[in-house]
Amino acid sequence: MAERNLHIEPKITLLGAGPGDPDLLTLKGVKALQTANVVLYDALTNEALLSHAPTNAIKVYVGKRSGEHSFGQDAINKLMVDYALNYGHVVRLKGGDPFVFGRGYEELDFADSYNIPVSVIPGISSSIGVPGLQQIPVTHRGLSESFWVITGTVSSGAISDDIYQAAKSNATVIILMGLKKLPEIVEVFKTEGRYNLPAAVIQNGSSDDERLVIGKVDTILGLAIKEKIEAPALLIFGEVVSLHPSFKALIKSYVAIS
Repeated sequence: MAERNLHIEPKITLLGAGPGDPDLLTLKGVKALQTANVVLYDALTNEALLSHAPTNAIKVYVGKRSGEHSFGQDAINKLMVDYALNYGHVVRLKGGDPFVFGRGYEELDFADSYNIPVSVIPGISSSIGVPGLQQIPVTHRGLSESFWVITGTVSSGAISDDIYQAAKSNATVIILMGLKKLPEIVEVFKTEGRYNLPAAVIQNGSSDDERLVIGKVDTILGLAIKEKIEAPALLIFGEVVSLHPSFKALIKSYVAIS
């Protein structure tokens, strides 16, 4: 770790960038970027947001994606603190919301161990924002009284145990980082007899290249494969998916065929 420059006032802002569309950044987030000396940004943040930072601000990509060089969380923590001690205001720009599977609290806790003040600016989580942009409510009277937001894969590489519990409920189930586990996840819902439960997969939600497939538990895997859906993608299981216009059209086509 670098020694502190006594002429610098270090501070860190954990900023949620939202689900992808740069226009979904909050006004408070824009103001934070405008005063940044350093911006550390993730793979799932839109680089257009960097235009809000001063031209002389240091911009450092610290993305974490499979198949490419990536920074481990420990390295990001140390880099964030080093820059704060030597340059001042560090904006840690994170996709979605920092505290929804963003490991934001780990970064806050590490900065706090160096007595560096940290501010948190929430972002629109893809778990709520992306379904909403597709006019799929996560709750709806008569269909869903609650929703689960679950990671698709835990540190061991297995699917989350919470998925097994969520599949038993009538809640809307939103799964992040779960596309590679879709075959296993579908089997969990089938084991509960929920073959006809509406389901959706949304790739690159809120972005210009957003893609959507709508079906049921029994068909969603085949549709995702057919349409060559890729990560990052969000999975939705629940009766609320039936409110999407394309699901209504799907039902009409089933009726016509039968």
